[in-house]
Amino acid sequence: MKKLVIVLILLTGTVPLLSAQHLTFQSEPTINTTTLFEKVTKLEKKTEWFNVYLNMQGSFNIFFNDNREEQIAFRMDQLRLEMKGNITDRIYYRYRQRLNRNNNPQALDNLPASIDYAAVGFHIHDKLSVLAGKQCTAFGGFEFDLNPIEVYQYCDMLEYMSNFLTGIDFSYYFARQHEFRFQIVDSRNGSFKDFYGQVPENVKRSKAPLGYTLNWNGNLLNNKLKTRWSASVFHEAKKKNWYYYALGTEVQLSEFLGFFDFMYSSEDLDRTGIISEITATDGYNTRALDTRYMSMILHLNYRICRHFNLWMKGMYETAKVEKNNQQLEKGKYRTSWGYMGGIEYYPTKDNLHFFLNYIGRNYDYTNKAKVFGAGNSNPQRIELGLVYQLPMF
Repeated sequence: MKKLVIVLILLTGTVPLLSAQHLTFQSEPTINTTTLFEKVTKLEKKTEWFNVYLNMQGSFNIFFNDNREEQIAFRMDQLRLEMKGNITDRIYYRYRQRLNRNNNPQALDNLPASIDYAAVGFHIHDKLSVLAGKQCTAFGGFEFDLNPIEVYQYCDMLEYMSNFLTGIDFSYYFARQHEFRFQIVDSRNGSFKDFYGQVPENVKRSKAPLGYTLNWNGNLLNNKLKTRWSASVFHEAKKKNWYYYALGTEVQLSEFLGFFDFMYSSEDLDRTGIISEITATDGYNTRALDTRYMSMILHLNYRICRHFNLWMKGMYETAKVEKNNQQLEKGKYRTSWGYMGGIEYYPTKDNLHFFLNYIGRNYDYTNKAKVFGAGNSNPQRIELGLVYQLPMF
């Protein structure tokens, strides 16, 4: 109860002071900076059609669980090679691949899971653009849209999410301050069986496994208030859909920066998989039905000075079953908390920074989940590391 009170105070009392000015987003262009090629050769790169970046996040970690030291290790959590550029004034492209992910092609889109982006875009005119190929889904929320190297710990909802999918995206800019997007993508990368595993006998795969998203990215009050809101419906199986809503709001006021994200997922067939993971603990591997997930994230920043930034983040999430099905009773199965913070040091104008963070999580299971063998846990870690989007060429 004490944790809930603390989170509610943060959510209600500090939202007017928020934004994430120093963060970089997947949907925004990279800040122009001198590339490694230019520094080594002393030659100025004069083309915009080919740009190469190495996105990395690495750290030294001390892991704990229930206040017991468990492991000490160096980790490279993010390592992604990115290439993008403008072929002409109207044609552009983007390619990004995770170097620490397998390269086996998936059954549905025939692309490796390691590829985030493999897309070509067209500016039809100043207000309308089209992007086709594998891309990030147009879901709302500010944490979702962050460059992955900027996120030290995702919430459960995003940690379990499959969000780099193949399709087409239409972007329309209204009055320069508002972007509306409509996107159609494959609902998954691989086969139905690979994605869901064993399903109830009456559940059959969809012949048109597509997902549809409508997104609004708004900019209000002279950049002080921004929105990333979306609503999605994905066809998972015959008469089984996934409905997903994400509302992200960012507010900037002087040196106080941050955002608040609310996400809700209604799943006829358990796409997120947390409930199914709980039942699998007891050896029951059939995919759950009628699951519901809710997440709230509050991320705060305070820029002490040009080189130092303080940050803190709180997360609250629930996992429920909406209707009795198979061996599952209706009700809540898990509540998870996240409490974390740290200090970041920016030595240069480039997107290079060092960090010292504390990351804490709490997973509380109800009696409904404990029947399947689930147990409460309190994983924590202290990490010291760096984040750098290295402009190579």
